[in-house]
Amino acid sequence: MINEPPVDRLLDQLGTKEEPMSRYALCVVAAKRARQIMEQNVPSRDNPNNLKEIALACEEIAEGKIKSVKD
Repeated sequence: MINEPPVDRLLDQLGTKEEPMSRYALCVVAAKRARQIMEQNVPSRDNPNNLKEIALACEEIAEGKIKSVKD
């Protein structure tokens, strides 16, 4: 289980007051980004803490680098 960054912060980052993000949608976004990271074979210099791909994806969401778009 990922404790940092907190799930509530990730939900707030992706959603809005008018359209809040569900936990399910957060999981889909994070999993999709984690798969992209795995396909890119991110070098260790870009991952100094040697985090798993899902943790990197969650950090990117928390930093605002990832946005969710409805299809």
